[in-house]
Amino acid sequence: MRLPGSICVLERGWLSSNNIVMTGDEGATLVDSGYVAHAPQTLVLVEYALGGARLERLVNTHCHSDHMGGNAALQRRYACRTSVPEGEAPLIERWDEDALLLGYADQRAERFRIDAVIAAGGRLRMGGFEWEAIAAPGHDTHALMFHSAECGILISGDALWEDGFGVLFPHLFGRDATFAETRRTLDAIAALDARVVIPGHGAPFAEVDGALERAYSRLHAFEEDPARLARHAARVMLTFALLEKQRMPISFLPEYVEAIGILRDLNRRFFGLAPQRFAEWLVHELERTRAVAREGGDLVPLVAA
Repeated sequence: MRLPGSICVLERGWLSSNNIVMTGDEGATLVDSGYVAHAPQTLVLVEYALGGARLERLVNTHCHSDHMGGNAALQRRYACRTSVPEGEAPLIERWDEDALLLGYADQRAERFRIDAVIAAGGRLRMGGFEWEAIAAPGHDTHALMFHSAECGILISGDALWEDGFGVLFPHLFGRDATFAETRRTLDAIAALDARVVIPGHGAPFAEVDGALERAYSRLHAFEEDPARLARHAARVMLTFALLEKQRMPISFLPEYVEAIGILRDLNRRFFGLAPQRFAEWLVHELERTRAVAREGGDLVPLVAA
């Protein structure tokens, strides 16, 4: 599998999304900018990928912290025009930290300027190719994907990974709506002639049918057992926090899971445990999956940020 020379994928870890640098006659474009704590690294990587060119435009697939966290730093460096999905714009303009899953999920981002919005069905030119914006609700209600029929590539954001998709939040958007939206998004991908997918996390891949089969299977399992999804979401949110902080006192966890809105609400809706018991369950689950380890009295992540 080879990508066109005008498309460079900067594969990151899990704290930062992938960054996709595209150069063409329309100028250089970057899709997604990573997490704010990684902004200095993002600037270095993007500058290297640009090879001396100027970044003209920054585009977000959606506005979760790991995809928009470098926006402000890139705007300061390049004065680039920034485009976000149409549905995300009001949240950014009023900087709604709950709706953007920032303070509500103990995540951070720096406020940035919006120059344009992109609606589903809209078209834009990146890397010398024409791309269509496609609605991708589920992980994020307002998310977009970008598909180029010309080169057979889909930039999927968190709508499809090689082994699943971005975490779903049934308690935020309504369980049935979240599942139905995710299924429609997978159906939309299946209807495309996408030969290569560039995901928001992980390496680009060409086995699109296999990835879709795994995604449908995971979605079906969540539909059959919503508590399974809640367990998954709780693990993901604590792991993300640990990736940023790098360590957390285990004795502090009961207070933490009660103070952070998304964990508190997941517990109250799906688990009904005392904070101490919920914290103990989370530690056990993350140790079982080898996502974390104990160092002295601290919990530390074992996965790469």
